[in-house]
Amino acid sequence: MNAPSDSFAATRDRSADLAAEVSAHPERFRVLTGERPTGRLHLGHYFGTIRERVRLQGLGVELWVILADYQVITDRDTLGQVRDNVYHAVLDYAAAGIDTSASTIFTHSAVPALNQLMLPFLSLITEAELHRNPTVKAELAASERALSGLMLTYPVHQAADILFCKGNLVPVGKDQLPHLEATRVIARRFNERYAPVFPEPQALLTATPEIPGLDGRKMSKSYGNAISLSMTADETAALIKKAPTDADRTITFDPESRPGVSALLTTAALCLGSDEHTLADKLGDSGAAALKKLATDAVNDYFAEHRARRAAFAADPDFAATVIRAGNRRANEVADHTLDEVRTAMGTIY
Repeated sequence: MNAPSDSFAATRDRSADLAAEVSAHPERFRVLTGERPTGRLHLGHYFGTIRERVRLQGLGVELWVILADYQVITDRDTLGQVRDNVYHAVLDYAAAGIDTSASTIFTHSAVPALNQLMLPFLSLITEAELHRNPTVKAELAASERALSGLMLTYPVHQAADILFCKGNLVPVGKDQLPHLEATRVIARRFNERYAPVFPEPQALLTATPEIPGLDGRKMSKSYGNAISLSMTADETAALIKKAPTDADRTITFDPESRPGVSALLTTAALCLGSDEHTLADKLGDSGAAALKKLATDAVNDYFAEHRARRAAFAADPDFAATVIRAGNRRANEVADHTLDEVRTAMGTIY
């Protein structure tokens, strides 16, 4: 009965040891991280992952960031404004402090050899194992249409993303551990079946905060409840002003009963380095208007420098495209080399 919690406790202990090793010897590690460019990056991305990437790069860890444009269509019908989303993501990375000249920022679709790894990798994992993946299971349960082949093989895509560049360190939250374990399984099985080519990447557990949208639901562009990193101060103020609250003037943190009020408290707390209950106590019975002003000021003050840096990068119309082109060249060089190693190990060099 205690196996899952015991297993997580062991993972947590290993992650703590790993964090110490990363600090002592950052040059030994290559991080692969990224996201699907489904829209503009928002506060959830920043506090959830981007800050950690900046920290790791600051330690001296080699940083690879994939903008997985092919994966946009795992659960939707079109790519939308994917190129615009990619370029805006680059601006936000740079503004947040990622050194774009020292990191490799690239797009999924531009690296054919990466995607070619899907074929041998698919032979190393069973259909049953794919169906047990939590993301696949959740999509199957929630979807009103048949599961696409792309969605079913999503864990194998992620394995190819990580292993093509031989990433050996992956920052993850607890819920993402099954994805990384699938990658470790694929790497292990390839090495055992053919030859030792891939490292088994290790999980660096991150304390990713729960960051709700302004209405208390999951932060999402489609809900219109996300504060995008590309928003101006005035746009942020206007969005927060429209955020739903309630008629109770006494401010309390209660995500279940008061999702809108609680979401604003969480937003302000993250930006102020405080906690929701402390802020609620300070606001007392001052009402929703005071809460919204607190949240607006907190966000705008915290991201003032980010916005200034972003504007400076955006002033060069070629900046984002140049970063992506350089990243794609580097990713292709590494992917081609890895694919040659794979072909050699499999005996398919002709």
